[in-house]
This record gives sequence, structure tokens and C-alpha cells, in this order.
Amino acid sequence: MSQPVHVSDAAFEETVLKSTTPVIVDFWAPWCGPCRQVAPSLEKIAADYDGKIMVAKVNTDENPEWAGQFEVSGIPTMLFVANGKLVYRQVGAVPFGYLKNIVDKFLEVVNTPVAAPETPAADTSATPVAEAAVSTAAEQPVAAAPETAPVAQV
Repeated sequence: MSQPVHVSDAAFEETVLKSTTPVIVDFWAPWCGPCRQVAPSLEKIAADYDGKIMVAKVNTDENPEWAGQFEVSGIPTMLFVANGKLVYRQVGAVPFGYLKNIVDKFLEVVNTPVAAPETPAADTSATPVAEAAVSTAAEQPVAAAPETAPVAQV
């Protein structure tokens, strides 16, 4: 059973940004009532999604650096991070069912493979090398720009 991991400013980059597992970062403080309210939900998420997601808790009173870099202006703020990139931000406490839906959608988005555009293989067997080298630029096929994957919203 997994528990949330308390992360310091010094360990944030290694623990969160370089994680191969998707991460929910909970920016919180001990005096914050809504932070204490959402804590049991995050503990349950950590346990229920063990191995699929990591819950990292950052006490903003003791570790303000990354909260500042992510422009956290109110707590609790939960950042959903995958492959070092911010995917979604939830500001404020939310009920467990709502948070679970966000987590499920987050995992669906980050675990959906992006298909690479297919490019047909060139058939050069019928064209002699010397003849291919003499061809003009007008005869060369123009490679299509690869399509960018749409940004999924959680």
C-alpha cells in the first residue's frame, strides 16, 4: 500500500519532474483547513493507484520554491505532472469522487500512446542509383509536416 511522499524543494526535481510514474503534487500547509480536508482523499488515491500514480506532498511553508515556480497562489493546489510536464491543475479542495474522476482522466491521457504519422517507404529498387542522383528537386516528393497531437484536456 502506497502512501503520499513528502517532498522538499531540494528533492522536487528528482522526485517529481524526473519521475517515470505520473505524479499528483499536493501543495499544502498544516494550518490550511481545506488542505487537511483533501488529505484523506489523496491518501486513498495513493493506495488505490499504487504503482500507477505517485502522490507527492509539498508543505509550502517549509518549501516555497517550487510553489513559486508553478505560480501556486492558493492552497490546496494539486498539479498533475507526467514526464516532467504539467498536465492539469486543480485549485481548492474537491470531493473524493470528483478527484478520482480527474485522476482517471489524467491516467487515460498520459497513458494513451500518440500514433506516429505513417510515411510510405520509398521503392528505390526500380531506379538506378545514378539516375536517382540526377533527378531534379521538382521530382522529389515533399515530406508532409508531421501532425502535432492535440493537447488533451483533463
